[in-house]
Amino acid sequence: MKIRIKGNSVRLRITRSELSQFATEGMISESTRFLNGEFNYFLCVKPDSDGPLSASYAEDTITVWMPESMRKEWINTETVGFEQHMPLGGNQSLFILVEKDFVCLDNSREDQSDQFPNPNAVC
Repeated sequence: MKIRIKGNSVRLRITRSELSQFATEGMISESTRFLNGEFNYFLCVKPDSDGPLSASYAEDTITVWMPESMRKEWINTETVGFEQHMPLGGNQSLFILVEKDFVCLDNSREDQSDQFPNPNAVC
């Protein structure tokens, strides 16, 4: 799982095996270690919920919550992902985007064997 944070936006990109894990376990996680601590991020299913995507931050951890109905759609269809503007108050919001990680169309040197086929690669 990859995370991209810029301003008031959080984007998670999920590989095929991670989506499979999310389908069976309802959670995937990743962490980055530093000399003085660890940053963690999770994608977790929110059982018995049909609401929007949401996110929380506590103790060096970002958790993105996906409603069960969204998870079912995501794992059983070709849906690429979901997005949500979560109100923060004071006319501010957090933009949340969770999507499948596609193979890059350029000559990326990273291992892309677990990524989804890029729909733009086919004419």
